[in-house]
Amino acid sequence: MNDERSDARHGEPGDIRVLIADDQMMVREGFSVLLGAMPGIEVVGEAVNGREAVAKTVELRPDIVLMDIRMPELNGIEATREIVAAETGTRVLVLTTFDLDEYVYEALRAGASGFLLKDASARQLADGIRVVASGEALLAPTVTRRLISEFARLGSVKAPAVTQVGDLTERETEVLVLIAQGRSNAEIALQLVVAESTIKTHVSRILVKLGLRDRTQAAVFAYEARLVTPS
Repeated sequence: MNDERSDARHGEPGDIRVLIADDQMMVREGFSVLLGAMPGIEVVGEAVNGREAVAKTVELRPDIVLMDIRMPELNGIEATREIVAAETGTRVLVLTTFDLDEYVYEALRAGASGFLLKDASARQLADGIRVVASGEALLAPTVTRRLISEFARLGSVKAPAVTQVGDLTERETEVLVLIAQGRSNAEIALQLVVAESTIKTHVSRILVKLGLRDRTQAAVFAYEARLVTPS
């Protein structure tokens, strides 16, 4: 498999380096063409299955892996888990055909930083990559709904129990709950009537205190700690 196309735009210093992992050639080629035309993004390779995705991540050290969930040899969930465990600094953005894919929740638990639908526009795809590369998590409302429905199905959340967790302050716990509800920093700041910079500080402290990597893990943690309940 040739990792780079002859007509691809050459990357520039500071570009977000992306690896595309999907077992469908048309999907890989389509995303490669779309992203190759986007400023600030460079496609550095492709993988046809999860095993190859892990190997190429270790080899190429991309900033982002666009990861299909359903692939042969090693599925996207296990591949995500191995990539996160390898501590390469690479973030995984899951690709799925349906926003209610039964595996989305497991992919997030495995360490994915968010997800995108395969029918996303070129701009949505590029914006999603930039969000995740910046250290944020792409936690769209559809993902939040998926988390809620999955927890409701499993019966993991019986009742609301908004209490302090570990070393979190009351305000930090409040911010954590709002993160789990899919709110952005700006929306949380507006609701709590504080500056957005204050919310960013709270989020950073929450992640450090709980040993979490990003907002997606924080949202999953909040559901598992029963700080929020399906409604």
